[in-house]
Amino acid sequence: MLLLCLPGFLYFVVFHYVPLLGYMVAFQDYQPYLGYMHSAWTGFTNFTTAFADPDFWSATGNTLKIALVQLVLFFPVPIGLALLLNSIVSDKLRRFVQSVVYLPHFIGWVIIVSIFQQILGGAGVVPDLLESLGLPRYDMTTDPNAFPWLLALQVMWKDAGWGTIIILAALLSIDRGLYEAAAMDGAGRWSRFWHVTLPGLSPVLVLLLILNLGNILTVGFEQILLQRDAVGPGAGEVLDTYVYFHGIKDNQWGTSAAVGLVKAVIGTVLVIGANKFAHRLGHEGVYRGADR
Repeated sequence: MLLLCLPGFLYFVVFHYVPLLGYMVAFQDYQPYLGYMHSAWTGFTNFTTAFADPDFWSATGNTLKIALVQLVLFFPVPIGLALLLNSIVSDKLRRFVQSVVYLPHFIGWVIIVSIFQQILGGAGVVPDLLESLGLPRYDMTTDPNAFPWLLALQVMWKDAGWGTIIILAALLSIDRGLYEAAAMDGAGRWSRFWHVTLPGLSPVLVLLLILNLGNILTVGFEQILLQRDAVGPGAGEVLDTYVYFHGIKDNQWGTSAAVGLVKAVIGTVLVIGANKFAHRLGHEGVYRGADR
C-alpha cells in the first residue's frame, strides 16, 4: 500500500513542497544570474511595492468578483446534474449521459474559448440571431461588465460534468433504506431530498466548499489570459495575469513572488478558518483538528 501511495506522495513533494523554497525570492532583489544565494535581501520591499500599485488592487478586485460569481453559479450545478443523473433508472443511459457531460473537461481552454467566440462573439451565432429578430447585435466576449459571467459559463460547461463524479459517489453511499423509511412515513420527493439526500451530501459539500475557498484567488490563468485583451486589463486583469505581466515579463521577480506568497497565505487562512467553522457545525471538514 505504501508503494502504491509513493507516486502521489512524490508528486506533491516535487511539485508542491520543494517549490515553496522559491518564496524566498519575495524577500530579495532576485537576479537570475546571481541565484538565490547571492541576490540581495530587501525585506518587505517587494510587498510594499505591490501594495502601492493601483493595478494590484484592481487585479485583486477583479479576482474576487470573478471568484464570487463562479462560486455562486458553478457550485450548485454539479449537485443538480448529479441528482438528475441519479434519477435516471437505466444504468446504460446514466453512464452514457455522464460520459457526454464530463467529456468537455478534457478539452483545452484554447478550443473552449474559440467555441464560445463562435457562439457569442461579434460574428457568432447569437449576435446573428439577435439581428435576424430585429434586435441590436450584442458581443458578450468584449463586454467588460459581462466578463465574469462569461468565464462562469465557460467553467460550468467545461467542468460541471467532471464535478458530478464526486457528488454521484456520495449519493451512492447513502443508505437506500433511509429513502424507503421516509417514503413509508409519508415523505414526498422534496421532503426526502431535504431530510435524507441533503444531510447525506453535506459532508462532501462542506469539503468541496472548503477546497474551493482555498483556491478563491486562483480563477484560471490560461482561460483569462486568452480573453484578457478582448475586455481590457481594467476588467480582465486578475492576480495570476498581474504576476505574469508585471512580474515575469517585466523581470520583477521579487514582486511576483510576493504576490504569490500573499495568495498562498490567504488561501491557507481561508481553508483553516473554514475547516474550524465546519468542525463547529459538526462536520469533519478537510482534516480532523484538535477541537474534534
